[in-house]
Amino acid sequence: MGDPIKDHTFDAIVVGSGISGGWAAKELCEKGLRTLVLERGRNVEHIKDYPTASLNPWDFEYRLNNTEKEREEDPIRTAYGDAGSTLFFVKDSEHPYIQENNFFTWVRGYQVGGRSLTWGRQTYRLSDLDFEANLRDGHGVDWPIRYKDLAPWYDYVEDYIGVSGQKENWPWLPDGNFLPPIEMNCIEDHFSRSVRSRFSDRIVTNARTTNLTRGWNGRGPCQYRNLCSRGCPFGGYFSSNAATLPAAAATGKLTLQPDSIVLEVLYDEQKNRASGVRVMDAHTRAVTEYYAQVIFLNASTIATAALLLNSTSRRWPQGLGNSSDQVGRNLMDHFTGTGAEAEFDGMKDEYYFGRKPIGIYIPRYRNVSPATTRKDYIRGFGLQGKGARAEWRENAARLQGFGQNFKKQLLQPGPWIMWVGGWGETLPYADNRVTLDAGRKDQWGLPLVKIAFEYHDNEKNMSKDILADINEMFSSAGFTNIRSYSYLQPGGWAVHEMGTVRMGRDPKSSVLNAFNQMHEVKNVFITDGSCMTSSGTANPSLTYMALTARACDYAVTELKKGNL
Repeated sequence: MGDPIKDHTFDAIVVGSGISGGWAAKELCEKGLRTLVLERGRNVEHIKDYPTASLNPWDFEYRLNNTEKEREEDPIRTAYGDAGSTLFFVKDSEHPYIQENNFFTWVRGYQVGGRSLTWGRQTYRLSDLDFEANLRDGHGVDWPIRYKDLAPWYDYVEDYIGVSGQKENWPWLPDGNFLPPIEMNCIEDHFSRSVRSRFSDRIVTNARTTNLTRGWNGRGPCQYRNLCSRGCPFGGYFSSNAATLPAAAATGKLTLQPDSIVLEVLYDEQKNRASGVRVMDAHTRAVTEYYAQVIFLNASTIATAALLLNSTSRRWPQGLGNSSDQVGRNLMDHFTGTGAEAEFDGMKDEYYFGRKPIGIYIPRYRNVSPATTRKDYIRGFGLQGKGARAEWRENAARLQGFGQNFKKQLLQPGPWIMWVGGWGETLPYADNRVTLDAGRKDQWGLPLVKIAFEYHDNEKNMSKDILADINEMFSSAGFTNIRSYSYLQPGGWAVHEMGTVRMGRDPKSSVLNAFNQMHEVKNVFITDGSCMTSSGTANPSLTYMALTARACDYAVTELKKGNL
C-alpha cells in the first residue's frame, strides 16, 4: 500500500476541464508539473463519445425535436440543445439553482470538455477600449492589465487553436494571426458592401471563428456540416477534447478524473496558502482530499464563485480570499434579445454549398469617438448575423395552396433572408451577484446557488439604439419585410457569464491581481470567466484562453522561485 497522502499529492490541481481548464492542463503539464484535472461530470473522449455526430434528422425518434415532457422538465437544456446535442447539457431537473426574479439562465455542460463542446466558437480579441473602460467612465474597478500585456498571449493561443478570419485594421477589434476566413455568401457580401459604403463608422467583416478553413495542428478542416454542438469527430473546431486535453495527456503528466465534485478548497492557516481540495465522488459519495502546491480554479464563472464561497474557515468566514466581499459580485453577461430579420428580393439565381457555421460580425462603433457618442448610455455593442435562402419550413408559412403544386413550391428555395442581432455590454453591478442558500441543498449536500441579476437603464437604452441601427442598415441595403424584435432576455442567455471574482489593482476592491492570482491566497489562480473586470462587447472565450496561458507561465515561474 502506498502512502495515502503521497498518492493524493500533485504539483498542480485544475478544477474544471472546459475551455480555460483544458488550457491550464496543457500549459502546466507541458511545463513539467504533475497535474490533476478534476471534472464534476462524466468522461467524454474525443470522437468515441460523440454518438450523434453523424446521425441524420430521420435517425432520431422525433426528428431532432425535444418532447413536451423534456421541455417541461428541462426548459434550459431543451432551449439550447436539440435531440442531437442535449447530451452535452445538464438536466435542469437534476441540477437546480435559485433565480431571484427568474432572470438568469444558467447553461451548463457537466462533462469532460465542459461547454467547449457546445460553444459558439466566435473568437475576438479585446482592445484597450475594453481594458480602459472602467477607469474611463468610473463603473467598476480598473483592469490591472492593458492590451499590450495580453497581445503576445493572444498570438500564442491563436497559433495553437487556429482562427479563421479577415484582417481589417479596425482600431477597436485588434487583428490576429488568421487562417483564411470562412467566405460570406452573396447576401452577406451584399449587406457588407452596403454598410461599408453608407456608414463610415462601421464595417461588416467575416465572423472570426475556431472553425478551421484548413487542417491545423493535426485537426480539421471544418466540413461545413454545422453540427458542431454534437462534438466534431474531425476536430474541425477547437475544444478541450480535441486539442488541449490530448496535448496534456501526451506529456505523461496528466491525471484526469471525471465524476469528481469539488466541495471546497482547503486552506493551511499557518502557511497562508491553499493546501488542496476536498472532492466527492459523484456516484459513490466517497470524499477524498487531494493536495498540490498550485491550484487553478476553472469551474466556470458561477461555479467558481460558489466554490470559493463554500470554502470557509476560521480565517475566511465569508469564503476563501474574500476579505474584499467581492466574491460573487459583479456578475455580467452580454445581453441579447434585440435584432431583426429581413428579406431581399434579388439574387434568386444564387445559392450556396454546405452549411457554414458562422456568418458576419460588426464590431463596436458606438461611443468610440465624439461623433459616435450617445448621451443616454455608455459602452457599446457588437452585431452578429447570417444570411441564407429560405427553406421549406420558412416557405410553408408564406405559401398558399395544397396538394402536388404546394409540394412543388416547397421544394424551391425561397427568398434570401438575413438576420442581425445585438450583443450588448452589461456593466458590472455589485448587486448582480452569486450567493449560497445554506438552507437548501443539492443532491450532494452542497448549498444551492442563488443568482440575483437585473438589467439597468444603461442596457435598456442601448437595446433601443441597437434596434434602430439594425433597421436602418437593413433599409439602406434594400431589404424589405423587416421583422424586428426587442426584449431583454434573461441574463445568461448569451452564455457569456463573467465577473464574480474580478481582477483589479487593489485587494480591497478585487479578488485577483494582474496575473489572475488571488491577492490573499497566493497559490490559487482563477482564469475562467469569473476573473473578468468588465465584459467588453466581443465574445470572451479567446480572452479566457490567453489569460490562462499567461497565468500558467507566471505561476510556474513563481513556483520555481519558491514564492508559492
